[in-house]
Amino acid sequence: MGGGMAAAEREQGKKKPRKRNREEFSPFGNYRYYYGYRISQGLDEDPRLKVLKREWFQGKDCLDVGCNNGLLTIRIAQKFCCRSILGIDIDSNRIEDAHWILRKAARMQSAGKSDSKTLESRAEERPDDYAQDLNLSKDGETRKCTKNHSFSEKRDLFEVVSFQRENFVLARADAHESYDTILCLSVTKWIHLNWGDEGIITLFSKIWQLLRQGGIFILEPQPWRSYEKNRLVSKATAENYEEIEYPPEDFQDILLDKIGFRTVEDLTSGLSGTNAGFNRPILAFRK
Repeated sequence: MGGGMAAAEREQGKKKPRKRNREEFSPFGNYRYYYGYRISQGLDEDPRLKVLKREWFQGKDCLDVGCNNGLLTIRIAQKFCCRSILGIDIDSNRIEDAHWILRKAARMQSAGKSDSKTLESRAEERPDDYAQDLNLSKDGETRKCTKNHSFSEKRDLFEVVSFQRENFVLARADAHESYDTILCLSVTKWIHLNWGDEGIITLFSKIWQLLRQGGIFILEPQPWRSYEKNRLVSKATAENYEEIEYPPEDFQDILLDKIGFRTVEDLTSGLSGTNAGFNRPILAFRK
């Protein structure tokens, strides 16, 4: 299993000119407009928000592993009134995007302009245009946090939401504080392909270590059939694909029987409005 981690590290160190295409420049699933093609047209928000429980986030310290451009991270903070939420991603460009979106969202919040149309018009200021993605807050939900919850004196988004570039698999666990809730949504395939079985076990073990007792781990694993489609994005992923012994179907048993989570709740039945190819299970494990 150690070969998977080593292969990915070697691959990260190589820089060769190649034909430009989406997969080649997103070997970790770090697609630039990920939320734009994941969510069905006409929806106000990411459908995954509908299956998440407020009690897992309200007044809690949270971590979002593989946050991409931070849209869902910010939306969770606004909708569920987190005490704090940190989004991490391996791609510095996605973290730069996340900081930009956070600045825009915070300015609109302070100006009392958090409706979707205002966000879309402000998004046009950015050359790369996140207009269809910047549907962050509606119906004054962020302001409701301030009004209704005593813990939310820090409702300024900059005090609640933060982002940092990090390779979570390779980073030291003690570099983090502990958390009440940790999310890992549509990330496991990329960790599995890039760092093999050792990488996926490291991910689960580290999340267990960082969770407080009674904490929640929210997992959205990609199915095995999607691994084949992306196995050739790099030499490391191609090698690791052939050596994987723990398919995603085994993750639940691994988390319960080997890692030590006490219970699991399947949230999948409440999902709707997700584009084809993104109908994935969402599981909530309790430590």
